[in-house]
Amino acid sequence: MTTLIKLEIVRALRNKKFMFFSVIYPPVLYLIIAGGADSKPIPGLGLDMGLYYMVAMSAFGAMTAVLIGNSEAIAKEREKGWVRQLRLTALPGRGYVAAKMGSAATISLPSILLVMLVGATVKGVRLEVWQWAAILVGTWLGSFVFAALGVAIGYLASGDAVRPIAMMVYFVLAFLGGLWMPLTILPQWVQNIAEWLPTHAYAALGTAVEAGSAPHVKDIAILVGYLVVFAGGAAWLYRKDTRTA
Repeated sequence: MTTLIKLEIVRALRNKKFMFFSVIYPPVLYLIIAGGADSKPIPGLGLDMGLYYMVAMSAFGAMTAVLIGNSEAIAKEREKGWVRQLRLTALPGRGYVAAKMGSAATISLPSILLVMLVGATVKGVRLEVWQWAAILVGTWLGSFVFAALGVAIGYLASGDAVRPIAMMVYFVLAFLGGLWMPLTILPQWVQNIAEWLPTHAYAALGTAVEAGSAPHVKDIAILVGYLVVFAGGAAWLYRKDTRTA
């Protein structure tokens, strides 16, 4: 499993298009959205644009790396027969799923770090050491939820269909989860839906820390619940794909 994780990381690092959209694009988008914004607090949040979007774009970049990249890679591997070859090795099914999640989450680290670096150097974000560390760790750990979703989508769809399905899920979750704009400016019915989505809980981990408090238990519970569902679904789809093969 460790060998597979290393191979996946090296392969991802060689993919220039993937590295741009998962590592470079989020901090650029952060500067576009929050670059010229003033320091006035966002209504209903108490955080300014620089603080809010630093967490939102860190989460957005991590999602790009683990959800889009993971789902497309798995679908292509299934079509080319690579997964069938792996089944002939001693690697168990759970090891394959865990390796895919672990390698994808590792790739998300550069994006998170770069957005935070831009926030500190360009936007002048100032936080305590424990807050920087908590945001980094929380955003990274939260990305495992979407890594598991990426594995599930990769086994759910074929190579031709995986991109539109993954992109649709990706954009809907990002928008409704408040990663593109604060939910406080959206209609109440959207806020009611977003409250139970993994993306909202994901971003809330960091915004709670920025406000000087610990992440809410409800948000952590929601993420853990989605992780169990997505990982369980990915494992079931893997076994189903194995029986079909």
